[in-house]
Order: sequence, then structure tokens, then C-alpha cells
Amino acid sequence: MIRLHRPTCPRPDRLTAGDYKHADNKAALIDASSGKCMYCEAYVRDTSFGDVEHIQPKGRYPELEFEWNNLGFVCQRCNNAKGTKYEDRMPYINPYSEDPNDSVVASGAYIFQRGGSERGELTIIDIELNRTELLERRQELLNRIQKAIDKCFRTNEPLRSSLLSQLKEEAEAKKEFSFVVGARLALETF
Repeated sequence: MIRLHRPTCPRPDRLTAGDYKHADNKAALIDASSGKCMYCEAYVRDTSFGDVEHIQPKGRYPELEFEWNNLGFVCQRCNNAKGTKYEDRMPYINPYSEDPNDSVVASGAYIFQRGGSERGELTIIDIELNRTELLERRQELLNRIQKAIDKCFRTNEPLRSSLLSQLKEEAEAKKEFSFVVGARLALETF
């Protein structure tokens, strides 16, 4: 989970008209997350259309159903796992309004709470951020990253610089699972 920056709502008139899933608004949220789920960072459109959903569930917070600041782009798996479990006293991490790095950390393919963060732990557990499918996909990516790191140390300088540049691109916010890749690359001294 990485920090996201909420764009200005392109069609606030559609929210006022009771349409929080309008195509222009959805496109803005997709662009803000680089097409990734705001929680797990998987590319959503690889497996589904993706959903514009509510951070605070609309069933429990009907007054927030058409509030731009309560909407995000999520995958169906994270959205279904979250369901209506949201609690005011212990809200899930909202990557649009806070830096997830304050509450969670990546170690290998796993996401852990940082420094005993209860919100981090609750977000990980309730949204199932360490579900088997995610762990497998993250690990496959980390295995490729490790092979590239190993290759960097076995090659000459001009090629090493090029490989390092490519590796750093894999940790950019637009890339799938950039949170775990960034954590892995931070362990290296290139």
C-alpha cells in the first residue's frame, strides 16, 4: 500500500446527481492509483473492471455515499474482504489521506504492521493484504527482482547502471506491488 494523491473530482455534478460511479470520476481514481487497487496494489484491470467503492461503507455511512473524499478504486477481492467491517474508533488506513508507511511495512512478499500499529494490523487482516494469491504474485515479482539484482553484481559498469535504472523503475508508484519492491531495493547498497 502506497500513498496516493486524490485528484480533484472531474464531475462533481454527477455525485450531486447520485452517480458516484460516473466514468469520468472513475477514470480520475484509476489514474490516481495507476490502475492499481488502493489497498493491495494489484493491477485491477488484469482480472476485473475494478470498482469505485466507499472507504467508509455506504451501508453504515449513507451520508458519505456521494462524497468524493470517501471514494477509491479497489479490486473486488479487497472490497469484498473489507465489506462493512469499518470502525470509526479504528479506521482502516486511507492511502489518500495518510502515508501507509506510518502503519505498515513490507518484508519480502508480506505486509506487516509497523511498530505495533493496531490500525496497520487491522487493515492487513480485514482487507486480507497477505492472502495467498497476493503473496504468490508478489513473490514471483520479487524473485525476478532478485535475479536482476544478482545480475547487476555480475556485470560490468555500463550495463550495471542500465540494470539499476530499470530496477529502480520497478519501485515507482505506477508499478504493480511497488511497496514491496521498494522495500526490497532499500536493502541493497548499489
